[in-house]
Amino acid sequence: MTETPGRAAVASTREGVRAADGTPIAHVATPGRRPGILFCGGFRSDMTGTKASWLEAACRGRGLAYVRFDYRGHGATAGRFEDGTIGGWADDTLRVLDGVTTGPVVLVGSSMGAWIAALLVRRRPERVAGLVTVAAAPDFTEDLIWDAEPEAVRQTLRRDGVWYRPSDYGPDPDPITLTLIEEARECLVLRRPLAFDGPARLIHGMADRDVPWQRSLALAEALTGADARLILVKDGDHRLSRPQDLDLLTETVMSVCDAVADRPP
Repeated sequence: MTETPGRAAVASTREGVRAADGTPIAHVATPGRRPGILFCGGFRSDMTGTKASWLEAACRGRGLAYVRFDYRGHGATAGRFEDGTIGGWADDTLRVLDGVTTGPVVLVGSSMGAWIAALLVRRRPERVAGLVTVAAAPDFTEDLIWDAEPEAVRQTLRRDGVWYRPSDYGPDPDPITLTLIEEARECLVLRRPLAFDGPARLIHGMADRDVPWQRSLALAEALTGADARLILVKDGDHRLSRPQDLDLLTETVMSVCDAVADRPP
């Protein structure tokens, strides 16, 4: 679920855009027409990642409003990553949605960010007009870690409170805490229907070794609206950051923005 960060970016903060504990939430906002786009990054990723930066350039070229940001403990936003939880990061995202964006918004969620986006669909249904996900990883803490890993991993988590999972995306392992696992059980989104009738496009690589493409299928099935499409890339991996993948992402996001703009008020 981890994504590779990209080049450094200038982060900004706005008065009042703060996390629940008062931490300023670093973000970059590009002004433009609506619907705006809010990018939700992945686990241990940040707003300088390839997809976040690529979409910013695409939105700027089309005059669309766009916001990328860092959760607490990620990138330019202060905090210890190990103290983070799904619910806490979802709250960070909600504060950016409320404090930085206006009008209808298309959420773009990458990996864990798709789970975060699904939580915002529940919490701000009147604001979320469209949904695009990439390598969606909803409920991954329960289904892909707690239930899928050997018993020895669960024993380590119970004993030490943290398990260091090897990562393919950097030299340092991912710290998975027992708090992260337990808190996330209050945030699961695939156990009941997810009310949403806007356009939803779910992109997933069939060669993804980190998150099976069936995760996106499960999310599509959970959505109650009819306008949900699963887009499979047969040779795509978890990152989906090749030029052709980024072009597909751009085309998909823009088509959702057009569909939202054409919908009657």
